[in-house]
Amino acid sequence: MSDLNLFLPKQIAEKIKEACYGKCRIPTKKFFVLAILAGAFIAFGAELSIMVSHDVGARMSVGFAKFLGGSVFSVGLMLVVIAGSELFTGDNLIVIAALEKKIRWSELFKAWGIVYLGNFVGSIIIVVMMFYSGLWATNGSAVGATAINIANAKVHLTFMQALMRGIGCNWLVCLAVWMATSAKDVVGKIFAIYFPIMAFVASGFEHSVANMFFIPYGIFLKGVPSVINATGKSASFFNGLNWGTFITHNLIAVTIGNIIGGAFFVGMIYWYIYLKKEKPVFDKN
Repeated sequence: MSDLNLFLPKQIAEKIKEACYGKCRIPTKKFFVLAILAGAFIAFGAELSIMVSHDVGARMSVGFAKFLGGSVFSVGLMLVVIAGSELFTGDNLIVIAALEKKIRWSELFKAWGIVYLGNFVGSIIIVVMMFYSGLWATNGSAVGATAINIANAKVHLTFMQALMRGIGCNWLVCLAVWMATSAKDVVGKIFAIYFPIMAFVASGFEHSVANMFFIPYGIFLKGVPSVINATGKSASFFNGLNWGTFITHNLIAVTIGNIIGGAFFVGMIYWYIYLKKEKPVFDKN
């Protein structure tokens, strides 16, 4: 068993428990900077997804466009895991350290608050950078049109739709982190990350940190006439896309869903299976 080029599930649980405990020992300022980096890394993946897939649906199929967008989006989590940074969705697994009583619940919620805010800052940095780069004007502003249409669709989800898509998303994201922890080499980590992340994006699930890029980017672009023209719609069609609807119509529900998907369906369940101490079934005593 020791010759396997991976860690087994119980070993993964132990490694993640120790890693999550270590995260709560990082000085607050450094933890915040690591969170900013993760927000930027996920935003890079989101921007790449828009750029690569913006015209595929018109030439091939919508399903293939979603597959391609999900494939390239996975680079974001690869950067987070391999280069090193702190992502709110992945850090939902810190719940394992709290369940093991290695940290207090107050420390868990503090870590989540810091990383969430840092991710938002990092995402907005890339939004501003991409807006002023003018790359949205690529292909006759079709890239910008795709970006604003994505953002507009996200703020028109119902609460239940956003919640369920948030659960599905972070269930897969945390499984990607879980499987990446099993790999003992970089190539193994890349493949472990790629498939679950491709699956969540291609499925249309909702990631709170990715939406910190997607929706603000659309809000920035709604004031650009050439982008509106490229959508083939009137400016009034996008009136519902604003900072208020970003939070109330998407981010709140998606964040709750992400916590359920990651902290409960991965963190708590695997803690119960592999770490919670219970009397063995065949114990004769």
